[in-house]
Amino acid sequence: MRQTSIIDIISPIMVGPSSSHTAGAVRLGLLARNMYNGTPKKVTFRLYNSYAKTGRGHGTDKGLLAGFLGLGVDDVGIRNIFDLEISKNFEYKFEYLEDFNRHPNAVDFVIEGTPNIVISGDSIGAGEVVINKIDNFSVKLNGKYNTLLLIYKDIPGMISNVTSKIPVNIASLNCDRYAKGEDASMCIALDGELQEDIIASIRSLPSIYIVRYIKKLES
Repeated sequence: MRQTSIIDIISPIMVGPSSSHTAGAVRLGLLARNMYNGTPKKVTFRLYNSYAKTGRGHGTDKGLLAGFLGLGVDDVGIRNIFDLEISKNFEYKFEYLEDFNRHPNAVDFVIEGTPNIVISGDSIGAGEVVINKIDNFSVKLNGKYNTLLLIYKDIPGMISNVTSKIPVNIASLNCDRYAKGEDASMCIALDGELQEDIIASIRSLPSIYIVRYIKKLES
């Protein structure tokens, strides 16, 4: 298991005060924004446990909103995000909850729009994050790799149909499904980049509902 190094601890060039509560929150917001890839009507940020208890003092609420609106971890606009025009024209709210089955720094992005969707993730320390659910599907997205995310109908051969079209090395592949033959998800982390024609060819495969190509986050 990889240990956290001193480089990991000091590495996020960020607007503080906390790497987990601020920088991690921004990165979670950015990933959720990129996964949704649309213009939502409203977003409810559900903060859990430590995020809920101390998040406001550490700027977690500011970080989540700023990331979802596209600001990077080093953008000084994070400090005043509630007063910026970009947030005044955006409908959002925060909820603060406790659930000991969740990570101490857990958040749900409850996104209302086309489609309605819930994206869940954790800030796991030193600015590191993971998106682990989209609706009820388990996924694994940490922002370190370009990632292809698919929602599709579980039919025989779907994994090979998709991966055979990918011309770069696959770093990891995670799949989940409601049940055999029902809706399923596929999360493919890539060592390289995919061109738009490849993504379009995957999107054209039968029984695929959603395709998202999520570029890795800047360090």
